Amino acid sequence: MSTSAPTQVPAGTWNVDSAHSSVEFRVRHMGIATVKGSFNEFAGSLTVAADGTVAANGTVEVASIFTNMSQRDDHLKSPDFFDAPQFPQIGFTSTGVQSTGEDTFTVTGDLTIHGVTRSVTFEAAFEGQEVGAQGEDRVGLSVAGQINRRDFGLNWTAALGSGNAVVADNVRILLELSAVKA
Repeated sequence: MSTSAPTQVPAGTWNVDSAHSSVEFRVRHMGIATVKGSFNEFAGSLTVAADGTVAANGTVEVASIFTNMSQRDDHLKSPDFFDAPQFPQIGFTSTGVQSTGEDTFTVTGDLTIHGVTRSVTFEAAFEGQEVGAQGEDRVGLSVAGQINRRDFGLNWTAALGSGNAVVADNVRILLELSAVKA
């Protein structure tokens, strides 16, 4: 359920093209640097009805996490964090979409991580529409937001002598999506 569709996204169902999209995150490490990571396996869709209502959903395969360090990736997949064997997917289902400008909107929805579902709101932008090399209609979207990992039961922590945490609580989420009309 949602309202006020971004008028630039034409009616129809748009499926995320994972080969031309990314699902990334950023989190402070030791209070002094930012570690970036991504998920390499994900799917999603955006459906814009003729009346302007919008529905978005997506899933991420936790085991596909990549931070450029296999030891850290293994730790993130473990019960200390995501517990990938027990909770193999992260899921999102929109509950509302509101236009905030000509090319911008907010997407509110239920985000499920580690078996915990919370309502979150992300800022999104329509990046354009184009016809691809195979004649397919495409749209581009950018989505960004921040969550507190502890809200989802990701509570592992370790403190340094300075008082800084090894891993910060706040996690920035960034999606760059290219979607193809079904």
